[in-house]
Amino acid sequence: MEADNSRLHFSTIIIGGGQAGLSVGYHLARRGLDFVILDAHDRIGDSWRKRWDSLRLFTPAAFDGLDGTPFPAEPFYFPTRNEMADYLESYAKIHALPVRCGIFVDALRKDETGRFEVCSGSQRFTADHVVVAMSDYQKPKIPAFAKDLRGDIVQLHSFEYRSPRQLAPGPVLVVGAGNSGADIALELSRSHTVFLSGRDTGHIPFRIAGWASRTFLCRFILKVLFHRLFAVDNIIGRIVRSRSLDKGGPLIRVLPRDLAAAGVTRLPRVIGTKAGLPLLEDGKVLNIRNVVWCTGLYTDFSWIHLPIFEEGRPIHNKGVVPNVPGLFFCGLHYLYSVSSVMVHGVGRDANRVAAAIERLAKRAAHS
Repeated sequence: MEADNSRLHFSTIIIGGGQAGLSVGYHLARRGLDFVILDAHDRIGDSWRKRWDSLRLFTPAAFDGLDGTPFPAEPFYFPTRNEMADYLESYAKIHALPVRCGIFVDALRKDETGRFEVCSGSQRFTADHVVVAMSDYQKPKIPAFAKDLRGDIVQLHSFEYRSPRQLAPGPVLVVGAGNSGADIALELSRSHTVFLSGRDTGHIPFRIAGWASRTFLCRFILKVLFHRLFAVDNIIGRIVRSRSLDKGGPLIRVLPRDLAAAGVTRLPRVIGTKAGLPLLEDGKVLNIRNVVWCTGLYTDFSWIHLPIFEEGRPIHNKGVVPNVPGLFFCGLHYLYSVSSVMVHGVGRDANRVAAAIERLAKRAAHS
């Protein structure tokens, strides 16, 4: 690390201290490379602590550990949000990763010398390499017609949802039938009449917790299909990727039969409003008191002032940005395979990024 005109310079700056950023840090540290991790939160793991109270991971503990440190729980236990947050905080300490919390990066550009400049308010950092390890799930995505719902209908996005206490008495419409929507719908069914609207995202055809005989199936789905077969370097993976970018992944922990047993009613997609109430794709109008939008989050990379985007998505090859040498991504949805955004899959992508940084560093040292 060196000072440069009151700016701190690092060989590599990792933006984001979640599982992706920590994983890249781990693999850089193993190579003896200089780096720093900048994270906007007050504590490592806060991105998990700020999610809904009852949240559990959708995959069991056997698949929730990062490289070098298994998750400390029974293999088929589903960790809570706070347990995952504490694990990440502990992981950074165990591996002595240099994380600087409370630094919200608001700009990334090249400076007059050609180095990367990372800005956080009045603070400036420069780097030879930058890894953007922030997830591409950043701003709540709510359809424009939501503003046309009646004023007495309570509306929350899953990003804001914490517990059923936030909702009014009466029926709830959960919009979005992915893992988050299924999880929240199941919880709300204990206190409300719940309708779940959205496309069928598919589901794993067995329960991944329970009998030891299911271990093979669980590993096959998560480690073979999600991790290897559904990858961008084969035709099957590219087809799955093209579909999953808009549809989302299959249900893993909460299955359709769990929702049916809890009395959750499945409905077609919501396409608009009529008389201030949700209008369904089949033309029916739903009389409800609450809406929870589990409709995902927008990608927001507007703070990156570099020519690397196409239709709002960063152009990269398995995390390596081809037209801006030294810039990398990790933790993006389907960066390389379905498992890229899952805890058990991010380490492979992080290792690839770290190896690419090492090659660039060696090339620069010999030039």
